Amino acid sequence: MSKKASLSGEAGPEKSLEARPGAVSRVNAEYYRWGHDCDAWHLVKDQDFTVIEESIPPGAAEVRHFHKQSQQFFYILSGEAIMEVEGDPVLVPAGSGIRVMPGVRHQIRNPSSSPLRLLVISHPPSHGDKWTD
Repeated sequence: MSKKASLSGEAGPEKSLEARPGAVSRVNAEYYRWGHDCDAWHLVKDQDFTVIEESIPPGAAEVRHFHKQSQQFFYILSGEAIMEVEGDPVLVPAGSGIRVMPGVRHQIRNPSSSPLRLLVISHPPSHGDKWTD
């Protein structure tokens, strides 16, 4: 049985929306591993935009890199991260994020003794657009 929600338009009759089952989560998203024991789930993956949930274990880090086309927003769900941006370390605690524009060298690491969970939002997708020095 599906649930219905209604939408009222300014200039038209009330419309009915079908609620779709199957919210996206780590349970049903495409999974992959990267780096040293880091986990990732593609929550949204299309040619223009991606949202990835990542889990980074204590002490782990991404390699310093940049993207020629992709801008990214890193939002910390739990734990804290050090994001090095063009050589300057920035502490990013849970409940906050940092935007990285194309061409900006960056590296995320988990300096704590607890796992780090975050969302990485990229436009356009950053896979295939990763460059190291």
